[in-house]
Amino acid sequence: METIMTSERYERGRQMLSQIDANQPRRLNESLKDIAPEFADLTVEFPFGDIYSRPGLDLKTRQICTVAALTALGNAAPQLKGHVGNALNVGWTPKEIVEVMMQMAVYAGFPAALNALFIAKEVFDERNLSAVD
Repeated sequence: METIMTSERYERGRQMLSQIDANQPRRLNESLKDIAPEFADLTVEFPFGDIYSRPGLDLKTRQICTVAALTALGNAAPQLKGHVGNALNVGWTPKEIVEVMMQMAVYAGFPAALNALFIAKEVFDERNLSAVD
């Protein structure tokens, strides 16, 4: 059974998420449809419908904050990979993303920063980008 959300929060979140990556709402629904379709709806509603859509920060700033937080967590590789791609989509350069990850080594430790850098390299390689001149 497919869940179709029509709430204002969901629509606002879907629109926000589509600004970051036009295919992300579809991929999110597809990835969770067989285990927790309602969780896909919540993932659109809360982070993107309630938080990302707030007026206090622009989308580009919110995205680099997300990359920094996921880097510092050190245990969210799939989410970090997606958000590195999203950071590129909203205008961050590979070099800037690498600098943020290196900054996180001070607060989250070298292992977390190294893991993040290797994830970023995967994304950059997939897009034929480099953070090195």
